[in-house]
Amino acid sequence: MRIIPCTSIGQEGWLACRQALWPDTMAGEHLAEMRTALGDPDRYAQFMASATNGRALGFAEAALRMDYVNGTDSTPVAFVEGLYVTPEYRRQGIGTLLIVEVILWARAHGCTELASDALLDNEVSQEMHRSLGFEETERVVFFRKLI
Repeated sequence: MRIIPCTSIGQEGWLACRQALWPDTMAGEHLAEMRTALGDPDRYAQFMASATNGRALGFAEAALRMDYVNGTDSTPVAFVEGLYVTPEYRRQGIGTLLIVEVILWARAHGCTELASDALLDNEVSQEMHRSLGFEETERVVFFRKLI
């Protein structure tokens, strides 16, 4: 198994992993976001975990956020935008290795904090974050009003 940076939209398994994590997003929107990330390597990083045969096992995407990030004290903050490991390979350290790569990238960009989020009802993601060493900082419910 190896962790490698994503360097092209055609990267083996990257789109498929994104679609597995965010199934409600159309392929065209995924591809547009991937192009944006690849076009700004000083702000975005993306890494793939793959088996020795090239099969995609998971991915991580991160971004530098300059605006306020809930629960943090510094800027910029590296933010885990997405982290996914295929179900049959979970709990084998792949997520940890992906986060290590994100941390190395974040430190190289002057960050002292790594942040992430999970939906309130996504207990699997919350447990994964805790197992990766994240600490919960706050819970938020967002509201809107049509005007």
